[in-house]
Amino acid sequence: MENQVLTKDVPEFKYLDILSSLLDNRFRIPGTNIRFGLDFLIGLVPFAGDVLTFSFSGMLVIAMARHGASGRVIVKMLGNILVDTTVGTIPILGDLFDLGFKANRRNYHLLREHYDEQKHKGSAWPVIIAVFLILLLMLAFVVFIAWELFHWVFS
Repeated sequence: MENQVLTKDVPEFKYLDILSSLLDNRFRIPGTNIRFGLDFLIGLVPFAGDVLTFSFSGMLVIAMARHGASGRVIVKMLGNILVDTTVGTIPILGDLFDLGFKANRRNYHLLREHYDEQKHKGSAWPVIIAVFLILLLMLAFVVFIAWELFHWVFS
């Protein structure tokens, strides 16, 4: 147990913690315990906000992959982003969903747990490239859903 390095001892994890917190729970609605971040605020802008927050979440997952997240953890992280972004494209309901789901914090905690359990493997470029390609496919899916929703609402 003495040689075990915990995530609190890894300086890069502080950056990931700060970024995921900024995206998901940096601010608080006064008089409540409801927290939100830039993901919620930017997501209020229809379509463009969802694509932008998806991009931030994707970059965060790529950074987490660089720090040793396994393929299994990456799949869970991508699932969190897909749920967050897909539901986020629905006007009003998606914005309310963003207040509670907090995909970036979930992903950060998955990485910490994975790392603290000593299951990390270090940087793996094939995983990073695969994650990037999957994110591009997910982005295309989200853009398609948003376009169809936009077309349905305004036609």
